[in-house]
Amino acid sequence: MHPDDNFLARAVELARIGSETGEGGPFGAVIVHDGTIIAEGWNRVVAAGDPTAHAEIGAIRTACQALGRFHLDGCTLYASSEPCPMCLSAAYWARISRIVFANSRTEAAAIGFCDDELYDELGRHFSSRSIAMEHRPLPGADAPLRRWHDDPAHIPY
Repeated sequence: MHPDDNFLARAVELARIGSETGEGGPFGAVIVHDGTIIAEGWNRVVAAGDPTAHAEIGAIRTACQALGRFHLDGCTLYASSEPCPMCLSAAYWARISRIVFANSRTEAAAIGFCDDELYDELGRHFSSRSIAMEHRPLPGADAPLRRWHDDPAHIPY
């Protein structure tokens, strides 16, 4: 048995638990640091009434609290299925070192969780996306950006 298999099996078990309780789709996630599970999550979109309440997002939030930091370098995210674009982006923002998943996005798409359109959207220029987007420069809008950048006490992330 591969060392990742136990953690991955736990993510799959969380997917089963969460979906059987009716809290959301069949997705679970575990975050491991130094060989120990520090966070778990399952999809809670339905229960929370929140489209961002994915397993990976919940696990990332819990892991950050557990470690007391907003970067999760040195951590591995184990997911029952390949992370969607939102969760993958969150993993990058969190600086997770590694992702291991059991089901591919093709397998998730086969049961109705297809992210292909979203992946396509993200590659388009904002003016060509299905949600109307408009760039409207506003005088002074960049002041908070410049102020933060110029503040020697800012915390980069």
